[in-house]
Amino acid sequence: MAKRAVLIGCNYPGTKAELKGCINDVWRTHKCLTNIYGFSEKDITVLIDTQHSYTQPTGRNIRFALSSLVRSAKPGHVLFVHYSGHGTRLPADADEEDNTGYDECIVPTDMNLITDDEFRQYVDKVPRGCKITIVSDSCHSGGLIEAAKEQIGDSSKEGGLNSGSVFESINFLLRNVEDTSESRGIDIPTEMGDPSYKEVEERRVELPHGAYAYVKNRSLPISTVTHILKQKTGKDDIDIGKPRHALSNIFGEDASPKVKNLMKLVLNKLQHGSGENGGHSRILGQVGNLAQHFLEQKLDEDDEETHVGSRREEYAGSIKRNLLDCGILLSGCQTDQTSADASPYGNSDRAYGAFSNVIQTIIEETNGAVTNRELVLKARKILRKQGFNQKPGLYCSDHNVNATFVC
Repeated sequence: MAKRAVLIGCNYPGTKAELKGCINDVWRTHKCLTNIYGFSEKDITVLIDTQHSYTQPTGRNIRFALSSLVRSAKPGHVLFVHYSGHGTRLPADADEEDNTGYDECIVPTDMNLITDDEFRQYVDKVPRGCKITIVSDSCHSGGLIEAAKEQIGDSSKEGGLNSGSVFESINFLLRNVEDTSESRGIDIPTEMGDPSYKEVEERRVELPHGAYAYVKNRSLPISTVTHILKQKTGKDDIDIGKPRHALSNIFGEDASPKVKNLMKLVLNKLQHGSGENGGHSRILGQVGNLAQHFLEQKLDEDDEETHVGSRREEYAGSIKRNLLDCGILLSGCQTDQTSADASPYGNSDRAYGAFSNVIQTIIEETNGAVTNRELVLKARKILRKQGFNQKPGLYCSDHNVNATFVC
């Protein structure tokens, strides 16, 4: 039985988004997979941003790694993905049906966001009889596999105002006000919103047994994504209120597949607008012809790459199936929560993601003999004892709830 994995760690060194524990999470997971679950090192792809000798976790590289993982799959194979880094949320498109009203995203080191619907598409292409487990130690990770059934969690069952303390409910409202404002180009100062949601300096948190850690959350507001994009590109005209347009302009065909849909929409409007009368329309038509030619060329290139990369799609099943006999998500928190990045005693060499650390602890104690359900419930209990508010979740089909973690 083949076992393959992709491990992704983003510490974002030297930026406003910098974290401490994500690369450590990757190497601890790597050790766990090889020592306990029998993965071969040659079948584990590592993407980290602190060593140039490794593949950098850019949007393009992560998409390529995930596509390669899925294309290599056959019935009976075990696939595993671990992501440790920032999460963020994009307001969902007007024509989308989304229970949360947002696209939950992971944040590659170059800010080329990867959305929840992309993760669903990857899982959709996994062949029957093959299992893919995704662990996301990031903020808003509860919605990372779009439309997956929530087995353990509070995101859809109770909701923000009906669960948790009054303080948590107020923060839930503030975060949603801030997200909505940013989507309209309004940047709310940190002190007006939830300070734990904005990027903040590490704060000291008391842990059990007299221990303490400096903690930073793994949530990146769109305003900070925009700020870093401006720094990386040198473009000062990036509109915070139009993050999708900014991503499409900067990353082009390397951006989310939704960019291709946007291009198709523009092409359609150009094609149907060519019959108008008047001098202005003729000029627009000439410009439209040039744009149309360019867009058609890019779409043809993209279609060709998609065809080459999807030769197994007939085998994998191109029809959407119930999500999914094979897809399992263990999230570090709920869709409206943040996940913690902790440095025990302020020592960054020992830093970790709170969820990743708990997973490793449980696996070591059980020698890997733990079900998905047991792992998430135990993780919730331990995190609560450690003083962390985040609630890990489990999203999968019914028959994978009590399946053994990873394999």
